[in-house]
Amino acid sequence: MTGDPPPILHVDLDAFYATAEQVRDPALRGKAMAVGEGVILAASYQARQFGVRSAMSTAVARRLCPGLIVVAGHFADYARLSGEVFAICADFTPVVEQISIDEAFLDVSGSTHLFGSSVEIARRLRQRVREETELVLSVGVASTKFLAKVASQTAKPDGLLVIDPETELDFLHALPVRAIWGVGRKTEGRLAELGIATVGQLAATAPTTLRHHLGRSAGAHLHALAWNRDPRPVVTSHRLKSVGAQSAFGRGGADPAVRSRVLIDLADRVGRRLRAKELAGRTVTARVRFDDMAAITRSATLHAPIATTPAIAELAVRLAEDGITETGAGRLVNLLGIAVSQLSSSPHLQLELPFGETLGGDLHRSGSEEERNRHELDLAIDALRKRYGTDAIGPASLVLGERTSAVPDEFRDLSTRDR
Repeated sequence: MTGDPPPILHVDLDAFYATAEQVRDPALRGKAMAVGEGVILAASYQARQFGVRSAMSTAVARRLCPGLIVVAGHFADYARLSGEVFAICADFTPVVEQISIDEAFLDVSGSTHLFGSSVEIARRLRQRVREETELVLSVGVASTKFLAKVASQTAKPDGLLVIDPETELDFLHALPVRAIWGVGRKTEGRLAELGIATVGQLAATAPTTLRHHLGRSAGAHLHALAWNRDPRPVVTSHRLKSVGAQSAFGRGGADPAVRSRVLIDLADRVGRRLRAKELAGRTVTARVRFDDMAAITRSATLHAPIATTPAIAELAVRLAEDGITETGAGRLVNLLGIAVSQLSSSPHLQLELPFGETLGGDLHRSGSEEERNRHELDLAIDALRKRYGTDAIGPASLVLGERTSAVPDEFRDLSTRDR
């Protein structure tokens, strides 16, 4: 390396949930094991060698990997271990941007006079995490957040990769296009149709061509990343932009009644978190993923913000079912999601829903006495759940109906990070 090492670190805990279980029970170390009953939540690297992946049904996983050890999750332990890891990160720099329970960006430019170069900090960080928590941390070091994350993914498992600024484009351009954020299976296919398989080929493609085939925003974004143009700084706090939840499930995806129960469950979780933060939002987005991994989203923006569970649920069900009818009638759905955005403070909000002109029907109208009362009722339900547990009270379809997801609520809330 000809100059000073780059200052941005991306740290990522390897197979976090599975490794955490191996820390709890050393007898699981080195074995093909997974977390989750009904649906795989995480798999050890030994299980991944057999093709076991998250969101896969346990039955399929066992067929792929005979002898697979499946354990239930210990969610409080995951949160505790995550907190310990990022507290160690904060010992090296105050500029830590946690982006999920198991990964974060660090800017160590202000810490090198205390702890040595960014490379030395990365080494010491990995060592401390292993010694103090027994978890495994992979780290990428680069000049931008984008490239640091690419480096950490390349370093897995249990690795450290430093990208020299002098040769970063050589490294980046040799990678397949799927290494870039935002390039999923669908986009990768579109790029393949243009003869683009590597990041270098993407960088050499005219931006106008990419905008034409991928859309103005996506084309410009991917072309910029192909040249490692990522001006985003590491930030320690965000203004919350959205609150969301999603659920993968293995059976019943073709049944509208099952989908409705899943969406009510998601609306219940989203509404609960909104109210806990004293927030409400004007835009509701429903996400649907089919069994071929293709996904669609449908959104509606309201005149007034909402935070009640029935209002979110009713709109989300309508959006999702309209999208399925338009694009995926008869296809199996294996994931549903809801997000509420355009957030504002809610203590004295009128909770009207004047969107009948957009979607039709006579949905709850905010500002009405009924809807204001529903908001107060939701707050009372939230308080009861906080005291007696989430199963103590809730929508009848959830309390009395058949459970549509094998993923425990504690895990789903833990793994969902509000943005």
